[in-house]
Amino acid sequence: MADAETQIVAKMQDAGLPQPAIDMFLTNFRRLLQGDRGLIREADIDPVEALPRLEAIEETPAAEDLLEQLVIIKLNGGLGASMGLDRPKSLIPVRENYTFLDLVALQTLHLRRHTGKPVPGFYLMNSYRTRTASLRLLAKYPELGAPDDLDFVQNQVPKLQADTLEPIEWPENPELEWCPPGHGDFYPALLGSGFLDRLLNRGVLYAFVSNVDNLGAGVDSRILGRMAARGIDFLMEVAQRTSVDRKGGHLARRKGTGRFVLRESAQCPEEESAAFQDIQRHRYFNTNNLWIRLDRLKELLERHGGALALPLIVNAKPVDPTRPDSPKVYQLETAMGAAIELFDRAEALVVPRTRFAPVKTTADLLAVRSDAYELTHDYHLILAPDRSGRPPQVNLDSKHYKILGQFEAFFPEGSPSLRRCDRFVAEGPLIFRTPLVCEGKEVRFVNPAEQVRSVGPGVYPGGRYEILS
Repeated sequence: MADAETQIVAKMQDAGLPQPAIDMFLTNFRRLLQGDRGLIREADIDPVEALPRLEAIEETPAAEDLLEQLVIIKLNGGLGASMGLDRPKSLIPVRENYTFLDLVALQTLHLRRHTGKPVPGFYLMNSYRTRTASLRLLAKYPELGAPDDLDFVQNQVPKLQADTLEPIEWPENPELEWCPPGHGDFYPALLGSGFLDRLLNRGVLYAFVSNVDNLGAGVDSRILGRMAARGIDFLMEVAQRTSVDRKGGHLARRKGTGRFVLRESAQCPEEESAAFQDIQRHRYFNTNNLWIRLDRLKELLERHGGALALPLIVNAKPVDPTRPDSPKVYQLETAMGAAIELFDRAEALVVPRTRFAPVKTTADLLAVRSDAYELTHDYHLILAPDRSGRPPQVNLDSKHYKILGQFEAFFPEGSPSLRRCDRFVAEGPLIFRTPLVCEGKEVRFVNPAEQVRSVGPGVYPGGRYEILS
């Protein structure tokens, strides 16, 4: 496979990718060659038992002073592809015509008004597909800084032919020869862009990193104070798993070392899926809200030659996602949170569910647009207190509601009230008119026909409602 490695290096160099990105990909490629498929077996891990909780942490007097040494970084590399979009997901309106990106900008500016200084810093990790449109929107907020100084760009890596492991050539659409390497690319992108050194040279020691679509993820000075007081180099915010989190990654401990390890669903052997989804055994999931001591990260990167050996995630897919019969490729990815295993002084902290409100699908979007979530005075979107940390489950049939344009047409007046509803289900083409209040364990609306029908305003207690006209 030496020829494959030579081709990989040449392809990445020709694309202008920085050396840390090439080194990271080669590390993953060589592990793939050795038969590593990134699987983390139940026999190799132990469940995580007790963890410290955010509500038990007291504010320290010097915590707010540390904000001058903090930078906020939002991961903004994703298109809304799962919703049928070809533009940044962060530009979707969420509340009161504010997009995700508007709200995270306003969160930062509110915090700066509190400190009375232009701190903490604010940056995006964009992808080449999200950069232009996202920076154009941030121009609305000149107080953040010049748009061109507000980001660094995620790398891209080659898709590998499943049979030869060589970089695939796809002349029909050369863009499809490349894929994102997962948000574990945060580390080589930060290093290779020179951004890490720029921050350290300015005296920035801490980074708070989170997904741009998680509007519950805000700076909490108690966490920052704890990191400084206890000498913590890497802190992961985790939350208690519920039934809606069974398929998401969970935290565990590596047998033999006792270190934390993050296991994603793609890293679990199929025959162990029941244990993976057992929320009583594996009780905590990664919110992807991470706090990192940047000088310790620089030391770790230097110690490992600029490429962190994060657990591998191997995704087998057709090269053209719209053509299942197109050649099979491997996409090699890593998860940013998996770095928790590499830091000597790492901690996981249990946080309230209010700090986790991500949007991956139109079902998630319907939930966060509903009154089950509240927009706070400081522009965070959090679960309503009377939800007791449990988000409503929303199930929309993919035939009619998966694409954002269709979804918006079926909810032209906004989301129904879900504050007192555990589960909302829509099957068949239905236009929902408001005010529409759903209550109880499950409210299911069914249209058995293909013609579009309407659900009128009103209060709907738990049950099944077949809409026949």
